[in-house]
Amino acid sequence: MSLALLVTWLKFIHVATIAGWSAGLIALPLLYRERRGLSGEALHKLHAFTRFFYVGLVSPAAFVAIASGTVLIFLQGTYENWFSAKLVGVSVMTGVHIFSGLMILRLFEPGGVYPLARFVIVLTLTFSAIAAILVLVLGKPDIAWPGILARFFAPGALSELFEQLIGGAR
Repeated sequence: MSLALLVTWLKFIHVATIAGWSAGLIALPLLYRERRGLSGEALHKLHAFTRFFYVGLVSPAAFVAIASGTVLIFLQGTYENWFSAKLVGVSVMTGVHIFSGLMILRLFEPGGVYPLARFVIVLTLTFSAIAAILVLVLGKPDIAWPGILARFFAPGALSELFEQLIGGAR
């Protein structure tokens, strides 16, 4: 298989799984709001479906999206400032994903609630991250990082930071 064909397939997989992951992160708060007033068998069914949705569909999509994106980084050598900004958006999505999993653990305990304010905040954060990623990937804007951020986002900056923190190889 040629490198160009491999990159094409990886991009297809990456875009498809990003779409699935994004849709899942949007759907989860909607499922959480269905918790209101449920008890007994109805609560059990919602809990089982929500766990399956998170563990069986959304999490694998996230894993494949991040894994395929990581492989694409190395195959294409994307080291532009817009790409660093995109990774910040992916980090936000990852944070929302992690907190969504923690919410499932707490929400279905007796008396669990998902307040409207949290619902609005999570959906706003999720939509904002997805929109920012789309704008960055489709527009590839020329971003100039200010001062300290320029140094932080430079290729190899993370390894330099860790060398300073742990004393480097001796």
